[in-house]
Amino acid sequence: MYDLDTRKHSLALVAQGRSLNSVSKETGVSRAAIRSWQSRIAPLPRMARTPCSLCGPAAEPPTDRASYSYLLGLYLGDGCISRGPREGYFLRIACADSWPGLIEACAVAVKAINPSGKAHRVQATGYTSVVGYSHHWPCLFPQHGPGKKHERRIPLEPWQQEIVDAHPWDFIRGLVHSDGCRVINWTTRMVSGERKRYEYPRYFFTNKSDDIRQLYTAALDQVGVEWTCLARNGEPFNVSVARKASVALMDEHVGPKY
Repeated sequence: MYDLDTRKHSLALVAQGRSLNSVSKETGVSRAAIRSWQSRIAPLPRMARTPCSLCGPAAEPPTDRASYSYLLGLYLGDGCISRGPREGYFLRIACADSWPGLIEACAVAVKAINPSGKAHRVQATGYTSVVGYSHHWPCLFPQHGPGKKHERRIPLEPWQQEIVDAHPWDFIRGLVHSDGCRVINWTTRMVSGERKRYEYPRYFFTNKSDDIRQLYTAALDQVGVEWTCLARNGEPFNVSVARKASVALMDEHVGPKY
């Protein structure tokens, strides 16, 4: 089997007017193979690679920007990229089995952004990894790198920030679906001499990375959600949304995990 680059190089030599015999001697490809390639306009499916939209000289972001914004949030929270076979990469998003709707939404987003249009699920103890294979994940998620995310800088590229600015709620939803939750808090109050219990919803987002928390709070600021940052052991850790109007906005656009 010859790779796509060898095929393109051989056909380019033929297009220059070279004979099949001379091209065969130079490239080591049989004349029969070159001849068969000339009769096919498109490469064989097993050899085809869909170019990443960010690899070419005219770089363009993914076309489905809302899905990308959501997947970016998931990746920054519970995602990782690792090397695979043939110079490719695996994108893995870990999703708790308690939230089957989240797993499905994640799979839809991976399919929408993966140049191959594919995603599959790998079951583990207590969670499911939604996995996509592509040569282009590092192009699509340049935050990929060695080490833990909270131990290194996690800036967005300008084209990523443009997408997040255009689709902030999708980004917020991805972050909450990965490292956030909606809970019911309660408190008591004295009313006419009687202590009564009151319950109210609240959103939390927990991440050790200063950069990722700041990306989250910047998106909240953009959509008008009020938030506070809570510390753990003297270090910023949780982002809380508790004001009634802000919780209502979060309920409208994010909602609890499902």
